[in-house]
Amino acid sequence: MSVIECNGLMKVYGGTKAVNNLSFKIEENKMTGLIGRNGAGKTTLLNMIAGLVKETAGELKVFSESPFNSLQVSANVMFIHDQMNLPTALNLKELLETAASFYPNWDRELAGRLFDYFSFNPLQHYNGLSKGMKSTFNMIVGLSARTPLTLFDEPTSGMDAAVRKDFYRALLKDYIAYPRSIIISSHHLNEIEDILEDILLVKEGKALLHMPVADLKEWAIGLQGKNAIINEWTQNEEVIYTKGIGLDQSYVVVRNHFSETDLQRASHAGIDLTPVTASDLCVYLTSKTKGGIDDVFNKG
Repeated sequence: MSVIECNGLMKVYGGTKAVNNLSFKIEENKMTGLIGRNGAGKTTLLNMIAGLVKETAGELKVFSESPFNSLQVSANVMFIHDQMNLPTALNLKELLETAASFYPNWDRELAGRLFDYFSFNPLQHYNGLSKGMKSTFNMIVGLSARTPLTLFDEPTSGMDAAVRKDFYRALLKDYIAYPRSIIISSHHLNEIEDILEDILLVKEGKALLHMPVADLKEWAIGLQGKNAIINEWTQNEEVIYTKGIGLDQSYVVVRNHFSETDLQRASHAGIDLTPVTASDLCVYLTSKTKGGIDDVFNKG
């Protein structure tokens, strides 16, 4: 069953298309990474899925109905982001107790254990927390609610490395124990690819790729060798990224549809063939150019 379906989805602010003709489906009980650079439209998309923002055009269905101002969607979706407004009159412990009354699947025991593990003061107030501690508290809320659909928008903002690792491990363990639909928005795929099943890659409001992580790791291949040989082998290929190495060498990433025979021939021709990580591929695909920062300093 599809938890989210969108067709030709558009959201326009002024003259800017924050989401531009986006179409995809997300099945239930999947851990999906929403990947893209800052300004790619990730937060706008999540706001529409959560029912907080109405689309300009196209169709969006969450649990088979339009999410905007939908009580059904609101009751089944948790949206965790760094601009959350929580009641200032309540302390942290009271916030968790209040949240428990809103979400039927709320796990008080898990919330309490996480609260103690991260050494929160129950009498402290949310506004008095650092950015990292706010993100950690938000994570506790997002995990403990166990809503059918949970949206995390850059959930580790402000967290130190150790806490980020704890968050990802807690998320994976709870997801395995209680499967549900989870979307994690990030521009740091390298941190989360090990816990994801699918990736939705967006650029300038458009979907570039939507596929299992395992398939993404095989989607492209790197070729390195002398310029003349590389040019010959890539002249009819879909080039994703290029980088000059020294005076007569280059590294090129292309769409991988080579057969085993092709790869053997390339190797015999003096080309080094290397896999391309999912994280690097996403960086290359969402770049505005096919080269790197070194090209800025290349005068000719």
